[in-house]
Amino acid sequence: MASQRDVKNKIASVKNIQKITRAMEMVAAARLRRAEQRITALRPYADAIARMTRQAAEAAGSEAARLPLLSEHKTRERRALLLVTGDRGLAGAFNSQIIRAGVRQNDEHAADGAQTVWYAAGRRGVSSISFRGFELAGSYVGFTDRPAYADARTIAQDLIGAYVDNHIDSVEMVFNSFISPLTQRVTRQVLLPVSAEVVEGGEEEESAHGARRVNVDYEPDPESILRRLVPDYVETSIYRALVESAAGFFGAQMTAMRSASDNAGEIITEYTLQMNRARQAEITQEIMEVVAGAEGVA
Repeated sequence: MASQRDVKNKIASVKNIQKITRAMEMVAAARLRRAEQRITALRPYADAIARMTRQAAEAAGSEAARLPLLSEHKTRERRALLLVTGDRGLAGAFNSQIIRAGVRQNDEHAADGAQTVWYAAGRRGVSSISFRGFELAGSYVGFTDRPAYADARTIAQDLIGAYVDNHIDSVEMVFNSFISPLTQRVTRQVLLPVSAEVVEGGEEEESAHGARRVNVDYEPDPESILRRLVPDYVETSIYRALVESAAGFFGAQMTAMRSASDNAGEIITEYTLQMNRARQAEITQEIMEVVAGAEGVA
């Protein structure tokens, strides 16, 4: 049985860890509230951009197919995959589930005879993909805790440029959608070519949300407006994924640190009982020695 000093040292060590995890939990909770506010402010704007893109595509008609970002390539041999992770860990399965989803998607591409072109945002994604021996065409780190629109624009410009120059034939994005502090859902979204669900079928979604369709006069022509809107739609989609991922990360980290603090409390309770048993054993031993000494004197 361990001595009282050894058990006391263990208790002190666990208490120090518990202080750290509680502090990290409180920091994550504070950052989560700010991230939730950003999501609340961003979602209506992102939905409006998608709606405007649909309306402009409908107005442009067959001319919309002439835009490079709306037209599919003849081949699908090089498929880009953008993984959105965090720069840091200690957030449970938040990062690992994105990596697993990306690897599964790569296996599907390989089964179709296609090559995956890897892009990753967040140090965890960059390091994990590199560790698995895959070459990254683009890596973006240092901003996932508080992403700015400029970060999304940088990523979008790289992907759009590669798509227009025929270096890649499609772009998919995998990220954690923020549902609640306890729940993050792995989401896969096709960015390029801009999917038919974006440029078509807007009527059903707008009617479902009670939006009233109106006739719009475009100046200049709808094709020119659409040419400007589509890159904005891609940038906004990436920015929304970054913001959703940031909120999901803080929620996952807060939950993980709370669980770690609770586990540390249970370990402290167990070590305290162990220390009490050791104290009782030492007291019993001392009493037996005193009794034995008294009998020897007698």
